[in-house]
Amino acid sequence: MTRSDLVEALAARLPFLMQRDAEQAVKALQDAIVQALVRGQRIEIRGFGSFTVTHRPARIGRNPRSGEAVAVAAKRIPHFKPGKAMREAVDTPPPQA
Repeated sequence: MTRSDLVEALAARLPFLMQRDAEQAVKALQDAIVQALVRGQRIEIRGFGSFTVTHRPARIGRNPRSGEAVAVAAKRIPHFKPGKAMREAVDTPPPQA
C-alpha cells in the first residue's frame, strides 16, 4: 500500500472527508511522527505499535566488491515495533473462499 492508496482508503472509509482533506490528514500524521523522532521522542499508538530512534555506533565495514575496509559513521535509525494486536491480526490466516 502506498501513501496515495492510504489517502484513498481513508477518504472512502470516511465519506465526510474529501480527498484533499484525507491527504492533508495523512501528511500531518506523517510529519508529526517524523518531527517527534527527530526530537528523540518515542511514539506509541496502542494496538498498532511504537516508533523509537536507536543509535548505531561507528564501525568498520567491508566493501563487498573489493573486500576493502570502510569506516561506517555512527547513525540514528528509526525503529518500529508492532503492537500485540497488530502481530495477532497479521498472524491470523485469512478466511478461505
